[in-house]
Amino acid sequence: MRPVSPSAAPGSSPLPSRPAAGPPAHIPEGTRDVLPPEWAQREALRARLAGVFSAWGYRGVEVPALEYASAAHPQDALAFKLIDSGGQVLALRSEFTTAVGRLVRSRFPAGPFPLRLQYSGRLWLRALTSELGRLREFNQVGVELIGVDTVQSDTELLQLAAAALRDVQVGAQLEVGYPGFVDAVLADEGLSATAREELHSAIDRKSGADVDLLARRGGLGAGVTGTLHALTDLYGGPEVLDTAAGLARGERAQAALSHLRGVSERFGGPLLFDLGVSRRYDYYTGLTFRAYAPGLNQPVLGGGRYALEGGLPGAGFAMGLERLTRAIAATLPPEPEVVLALDLAGAEHARAAGLFAELAWTENREELARFSRARGIRRWIQGGQWSAAPEVGA
Repeated sequence: MRPVSPSAAPGSSPLPSRPAAGPPAHIPEGTRDVLPPEWAQREALRARLAGVFSAWGYRGVEVPALEYASAAHPQDALAFKLIDSGGQVLALRSEFTTAVGRLVRSRFPAGPFPLRLQYSGRLWLRALTSELGRLREFNQVGVELIGVDTVQSDTELLQLAAAALRDVQVGAQLEVGYPGFVDAVLADEGLSATAREELHSAIDRKSGADVDLLARRGGLGAGVTGTLHALTDLYGGPEVLDTAAGLARGERAQAALSHLRGVSERFGGPLLFDLGVSRRYDYYTGLTFRAYAPGLNQPVLGGGRYALEGGLPGAGFAMGLERLTRAIAATLPPEPEVVLALDLAGAEHARAAGLFAELAWTENREELARFSRARGIRRWIQGGQWSAAPEVGA
């Protein structure tokens, strides 16, 4: 699954839009340095989320950062590629679902299913696309629930996503879609596969002007055009499912709505429905979902149902750690005070009290005082005795 990180986050170096004039940039465009405050926040998030996933029975796996390049890979066109010493074309990992699917087929061919797995790590994409913000290297954590395709399993993933967001105190509401519903309604209107493909993007972007343009180009009547516009408006609470029922004439569209009603009834909390979601219809085979945090225009979480190679059903979601870090920055408590310990006993005493302690590396008090001032350290400790950090030159 592919929610990813924003262009910048607190405590990190800014990401230039283009290399500055003069000396070459010290890091490639689309990458960034992570400074200590953000690093600590991100790793704390990673640990908390891993704990939530484990409590729900999702066991951790790790997959290689290097993969064999393949034209069949969903991100093949965006992957960084290299050639090894034997001439084999390799690619840096660009998404986790395909890699976890390969692991399942090779390591767990007989299950037992359902198989619940979690992962964490970096991804790389060579293009800076609008969907990905401006990063080409970013971090995700996520889960995959493989081997089952039921209302209950889809509901479980939504409940786990909500639990994970609550645990890291991100106030984001889940939005649920079903790209196959749009395609089914278009098919019921008699549109060809080619015409439907052209309309998917316009409907997903809720672009009425593009819908009208494509309808005129395809010679569609007023009734069909009205249906297309109705699809772009299917956003809101459970009442949206009732409105959508008026468009669901065929068996496939009705089955999609029945599935969504079952999920809504079992979820046990509020859900938003966006039945105009048609993005990546060729990838997702059922329910999709995402969550937005206040102040961010890209989702902090996203996922959905898919089919692995060989037809094995799967579903999952991923969370972009850079985006999550940015979303919770305003609510994070301050870090523990950092003190300077003049000896090991003092350091142990401070750490036992929940403080961070850095050890003195010299007996030169003037040098230690200058460091403390630059570092923002206000207190020193020796043994169990505290003292204020002296002024430079005192």
